[in-house]
Amino acid sequence: MLDILSKIMDSFGAAIVVPIIIFFIALIMKVKPKKAFGAALNAGIGLTGFNMIIGAYSPIVTPAVNRMVEETGVNLRILDTGWQATSVVAYSTQVGMIFLGLGLVMQLVLFLIKYTDIFMPSDLWNNYSFMLWGSMLYISTKNLWLSIGLMVLSNLYSLVFSEIVAKRWSVYYGYPRCTMTAPHHICSVPLAVGMDWLLTKLGANKVQWNPETIQDKLGFLGEPVSLGFILGMLLGLAGNFMRLNTFEGWGEIATVGVATAAIMAIFPKIAGIFASAFTTITDASKRTAKSGGKDRVWYLAINDAAGYGETATLLTGMLLMPIVLILAIVLPGNETLPMVDLIAIPYMIELIICISNGNIFKSLISGTLWCVGGLYMITAVAPIFTEVAIEVGVNLPAGALLICSFAVMTNHIMGGLFLIFMTQNPLWIGLSIVVYIALYLFVRVKKAAIHDYLERQAQLEAGAQIITEEVIS
Repeated sequence: MLDILSKIMDSFGAAIVVPIIIFFIALIMKVKPKKAFGAALNAGIGLTGFNMIIGAYSPIVTPAVNRMVEETGVNLRILDTGWQATSVVAYSTQVGMIFLGLGLVMQLVLFLIKYTDIFMPSDLWNNYSFMLWGSMLYISTKNLWLSIGLMVLSNLYSLVFSEIVAKRWSVYYGYPRCTMTAPHHICSVPLAVGMDWLLTKLGANKVQWNPETIQDKLGFLGEPVSLGFILGMLLGLAGNFMRLNTFEGWGEIATVGVATAAIMAIFPKIAGIFASAFTTITDASKRTAKSGGKDRVWYLAINDAAGYGETATLLTGMLLMPIVLILAIVLPGNETLPMVDLIAIPYMIELIICISNGNIFKSLISGTLWCVGGLYMITAVAPIFTEVAIEVGVNLPAGALLICSFAVMTNHIMGGLFLIFMTQNPLWIGLSIVVYIALYLFVRVKKAAIHDYLERQAQLEAGAQIITEEVIS
């Protein structure tokens, strides 16, 4: 059964699985089959479009990023080989495959009994993040039940973080009743909320670095397409600094600039098609989903690609690429060299962006802290991951002593839980469970207030933006 489930995920992927789930959810909610099929098809078109544009963009930008890394001349022992290696590990271990089935059942049951209002099975593929940490623990301890316990608890933490940020993500990115639950990114919620509160108290929301304000200041040059082109050119220059005397170097610089501008121009159109798929379910949920006489507000988990090309997200991510690389070189005690997954930084900061309501200045600060913490987390766990990767047949690149995935393993919460479970100390493990229970009960009781607070913070940001625009005009 587990092999069949794994083959389904490998063969069809999110662009097929998610539309099928949407189709059946719509039918259950009494949507007419024709309309349900149209919604499902739009979801498939949107996801395929996201994957095509990001898939085409990555090979253009990655050579410039890799060259930027190579030209620094650094020799850190942990090499970032990309998220693909972590998914191979997750789907290649027995304990990982056990959780693939267990996680699906658990997520479905928790939603049906209304323990959570997040329908997580629709993003089943990203369960590999839980499976990764569980596989690492099992290879290290040979304790099956402890490893399953880690994956279950990690999933529960992810769900409660998703509950906190669901409305804000949905509102900011414009996908009705949808949220992002990718475990490797959702754990940035505590840092994102805390830093946004602190930075607002310090007056950082008065520094309005967002696409709208930048456009007001710069006019044509501040439009998303122009900003993408300029920032892409700068990234290309950073990766070709030693090739400025060649046509090839300038060709790559121009290509990266135009490709980034293309993302800015095309992505919103694809996002519009994708978002239209969920209006059907949103409308139906208002009619059919009842809980104690009240409408049950629930959110469908969708792939994190849905937010990648949003203007503030992509611009902030591209600005963070050289910042993170420089910090990796100069930070004492860090042994991690981010490389392949630098292009994935926009995925990693989606929650930070939506909580700051698109303020690039605040997001750069919070995103830098998240990535720096990730460098040290990876430095701590990379030897174990490398051991597991070698055991399941992953080949190390020439010259690499240890490997990692910067995007997936930059996870303060799950990495912390992994290190706690590694101790096999009942006291520490019990404490991590108690913290979850307290957090879950708090969020369950205060969820409406939490959502209202995050929306008020977003309104403060929007209010500061309006004042800035009035001063400019």
